[in-house]
Amino acid sequence: MQINTGDTAWLLVSTALVMLMTPGLALFYGGMVQRKNVLSTFMHSFFALAIVSLQWALLGYSLAFGQTHAGLIGGLDFALLRDVGMGPRDASSTVPHLLFMTYQGMFAVITPALISGAFAERMKFSAYTLFTLLWATLVYDPLAHWVWGTDGWLAKKGALDFAGGTVVHLSSGASALVVAFVLGKRSGYPSVRHPPHDLTMTLIGAGLLWFGWFGFNAGSALASSGLAALALGNTHLAAAAGAVSWALVELVRIRKATALGVASGLVAGLVGITPAAGFVSPMAAIAIGLLSGVVCYGGVLIKGKFGFDDALDAFGVHGVGGALGALLTGVFAQKAFNAAGNDGLLAGNVGLLGTQLLGVGAAAAYAMVASFVLLKVVDKVVGLRVDLDAEREGLDPALHGESAYSGEAGQGH
Repeated sequence: MQINTGDTAWLLVSTALVMLMTPGLALFYGGMVQRKNVLSTFMHSFFALAIVSLQWALLGYSLAFGQTHAGLIGGLDFALLRDVGMGPRDASSTVPHLLFMTYQGMFAVITPALISGAFAERMKFSAYTLFTLLWATLVYDPLAHWVWGTDGWLAKKGALDFAGGTVVHLSSGASALVVAFVLGKRSGYPSVRHPPHDLTMTLIGAGLLWFGWFGFNAGSALASSGLAALALGNTHLAAAAGAVSWALVELVRIRKATALGVASGLVAGLVGITPAAGFVSPMAAIAIGLLSGVVCYGGVLIKGKFGFDDALDAFGVHGVGGALGALLTGVFAQKAFNAAGNDGLLAGNVGLLGTQLLGVGAAAAYAMVASFVLLKVVDKVVGLRVDLDAEREGLDPALHGESAYSGEAGQGH
């Protein structure tokens, strides 16, 4: 097919929107840490934007979208962006191959950045850098190929993931759980409180995530079309429903609706709708958002029960929400909304739910095992964790030699 200017314009805008999500994540996470660790937390997102973008261009895109090897990994067809030009990538594409590559690269960037919520305030910067590069190459790229690549094995089985519920959120959330256990708790946790230092910053970040998510989900239609409109509307409604249901659970449980809870709930709704955005009705999107707010609230409470320190709830929101959204796609999907999808449980097809369960199980298991191995390797090479003195001083001055707030280096709440 020829390049379509309308489709190209929409994907250009969507690429910029998804890029903005990573600085939005920096604000969202940065407001939740102590003031002595703000810049180190920002670096987990901003430096990922740099290093993973380069990894994606040099190798990652090819591993994810190159010619398949047994449905598990792409080849080196597009390494160093060979044959990735301004024409369409195949006969069905209406946008430049180079634009498709760049758009998908924004997903590759934010996924390992999400994991950083689990290791905030205590991982060495060298360990973060090495782990992020290895994880992007050996976890994200294969999973992207399984689900979205040409002849990926989960794609061939009919697993549905419109914009990354499994590839992005479940994989990062499951890996975050492993990181939290391997790295151990922050000094004094949970008896010593580590309260958010600036929830205003977190709410601004949540707003930017909500805004950018329109490109994340509606852009995944890869066309300026009715399907993009469906995905955009579903995205917004699910976010709204997640914010409301999380606030309602808080009102029942602690008699107060918190700003942090509303921010967390809207993100939970966004995570839950991501795999389903282009396959379900708007009313189903509201149901998915409502369920995501409630279930992810429970996912956050799990860390208190089991005693691990997922500092910024990467597992509770992204791991739990990603799995839930993938499974609910198997419940609510309807071919009437997307002929390229499938009917789910409520439309009489039990099989899709089974396929979604297989995808969730396989992706989570692979991400967790691979992350565990990578963490052990990184620990042997550079060591994972800062020493106690650096943790007490704060990672901003100890690792980066600077402070977010003038005259307050090393001071936390």
